[in-house]
Amino acid sequence: MPGMKSVIGKAGILALASLATVLAVLFLSSPVSAQATANRLILKDGTYQSVTKYEINGDRVRYFSAERGEWEEVPKAMVDWDATKKYEEGRLTGGSIPEAIELDKEIEAERKAALVRTPEVAPGLRLSDEGGVYLLDTYQNGPELAEIQQAGSDLNRSTKSNILRAAINPFSGAKQKIELPEAHAKVQAHTMLPSIYINVGADTGEGPPAVATGAEENGRVPAEATPVPPTERFKIIRVETKGNKRVAGAVKVAVTGATKIDERFIPSTVTTLTGGWIKLSPIDPLPEGEYAVAEMLGKDSMNLYVWDFGVNPNAPANAFAVRPEPPEPAKTDEPKPLEKREKQ
Repeated sequence: MPGMKSVIGKAGILALASLATVLAVLFLSSPVSAQATANRLILKDGTYQSVTKYEINGDRVRYFSAERGEWEEVPKAMVDWDATKKYEEGRLTGGSIPEAIELDKEIEAERKAALVRTPEVAPGLRLSDEGGVYLLDTYQNGPELAEIQQAGSDLNRSTKSNILRAAINPFSGAKQKIELPEAHAKVQAHTMLPSIYINVGADTGEGPPAVATGAEENGRVPAEATPVPPTERFKIIRVETKGNKRVAGAVKVAVTGATKIDERFIPSTVTTLTGGWIKLSPIDPLPEGEYAVAEMLGKDSMNLYVWDFGVNPNAPANAFAVRPEPPEPAKTDEPKPLEKREKQ
């Protein structure tokens, strides 16, 4: 009947409205209600988990980690709900909660420590906190970082400071050339004034420096070698292309053990940065060609394993180059203006 159909429709709407109200009340009374503002699950051992949201499933708490970007779980009994609630209330009301203040101090300290380990080399572009050797390039009018690997080395890339070292035998009386495979380096700078950022340990961090296969002919790094100052440890050298390989100069060794390095060093400036990083920059623009960064192992010895790069403004883009992170959009509380619609 028409009249009955209308009554049922109105009753259904009222029932749905009542149900929505009940669900809203239940939601606001649950621990999950503070997810929009709470970003800490404080545990009973005094630690915490940074979260964007969480939910209680029986005796487990399932949360989305703000640090690792994935769902994780902890036993419900491990959570200090009183401390978590106080922290949430402090965030909502803007009050000074001791737990919140202490956690904020820890987060700020961690943030400052991370900034020290990763100096900013361009707006929005920071170095890795794992160390390594990076070239700051300009490609398509934008800055980018390209990692430079040791040329001709076969090593575990999981530890960037695990580099190969080999020195010539000071008693061989030989002349050792530094030969690199292929005619061009994999990393090419598109700017004539690239900057090299270096952070590699004096050793591998686990035992003595790594020595490549066949290094016995060249000689191991002398244990008694006097370390060179940081400002003299790394140098840029020219590399000549000969056929399908490159030659980075030579090292002449006299019978007395004295060495004479025959490389053509590029005049450069060295700047010490935070986090163990140094910046190596050529003073004058580099002509198009091939180059390498060499490590001085002592006053009269040099690492035969170098970090090679080239300069070619017309080279293709470097693979896996890191570009600046886009800036976060400015926050505003003003409502978005309504868009005008055409009349139908």
